[in-house]
Amino acid sequence: MHTPAPQPGAPITAGTAAFNRINRAMVFGGFSTFSLLYCVQPVMPLLSEQFKLTPVQGSWILSISTLTLAISLIISSAISERVGRKPMMGLAVALAAITTVLCAFANDFGQLLVLRAILGIALGGMPAVAIAYLGEEIEKTSLGTSIGLYIAGSAFGGMFGRLVAALISDHFSWRVAFAVLGAAGLYAAWDFWRSLPPARNFRPATHSWRDLAGGVRQHFMDPGLAMLFCLAFLLMGCFVSLYNFIGYRLLAAPFNLSHSAMGAISLLYLLGIGSAVWVGRLVDRVGRRGVLWLVLLTMLCGLVLTLSQSLPIVILGTAIFTFGFFASHSVASSWVARRASAPKALASALYLFFYYLGSSVVGSFTGLLWERNAWSGVVLGLGGTLGVALLISLRLRKLQPLAA
Repeated sequence: MHTPAPQPGAPITAGTAAFNRINRAMVFGGFSTFSLLYCVQPVMPLLSEQFKLTPVQGSWILSISTLTLAISLIISSAISERVGRKPMMGLAVALAAITTVLCAFANDFGQLLVLRAILGIALGGMPAVAIAYLGEEIEKTSLGTSIGLYIAGSAFGGMFGRLVAALISDHFSWRVAFAVLGAAGLYAAWDFWRSLPPARNFRPATHSWRDLAGGVRQHFMDPGLAMLFCLAFLLMGCFVSLYNFIGYRLLAAPFNLSHSAMGAISLLYLLGIGSAVWVGRLVDRVGRRGVLWLVLLTMLCGLVLTLSQSLPIVILGTAIFTFGFFASHSVASSWVARRASAPKALASALYLFFYYLGSSVVGSFTGLLWERNAWSGVVLGLGGTLGVALLISLRLRKLQPLAA
């Protein structure tokens, strides 16, 4: 049955050709962003060994990227308000892929850190602008599904990047791994550009850069958005911390896994793909208030299971934790897109600013807990962090809708 194309300026609904093209492009964009950003996680022990680094020092190969990404998000969202969403996102994924190829030729850890910092700056043009694009173009009752698919692509990219980096590093070297992933990123950037329709509802901003501070203040005056920003910081900090340091645990006794086997743990991201799409559709039907606290509680239960000395139970706990994280992120990020008023891209950028800032701050701080009390210290710290996130989600249940 033929579905008529939406009229110019009309919100794009599920079932149309434009809706399918947008979702395809966003899957590729999310895939590229997260595969290039997180491919370094499984090779942290290798880099620590080669460059004589502590686990905390080694964690900066990821933390430096997420830190510069957090800063870049605000600037990129402001630029996108003038130049448009699609050009900003396309340039971001292409530059990130090129930078990843260059990482393969770094002479020392210092050069590698500089390149990873540049990669974070480049990637800033994708995540915040993507959510703003979807919020402007997609009809509200279909928005949760589209954001869920975008996050599913992100989950698949994170899984692919980690798995491929671990396998290639085990059989060749981490340099070859970066070169291969950079080439894959270039293909993803090309497919993203050809698939994504031009924005139909974007209007270039006419305000000055000085209005940026006013926009930030406006979003923080909304108690719902402020709580969602805090939640982003806590969620991503917990998720990155677990995957940063579980590798060190599983490579050591009593598990003694190989790097390839450790990389295979990233297959659990498939659960993230499923949970993001599933919870996006669930939210479209029943709302965010009754879902968010439940998926956060799921994360906490999974975290506790990782304390076991049984490998299958540790993997089960990591799987439950991963499922809960991607579901929570899907609910929270779609809530920002739904609740925020103009400038929408800035609201998404602020959410992701705290999201990636949490990755850097909590991710590095957790390294100190690892060095002091090993995995039990990590679980205790992350458990407390998730407890705070759960309290915020319960406050959000009582949040008055903007229409009220």
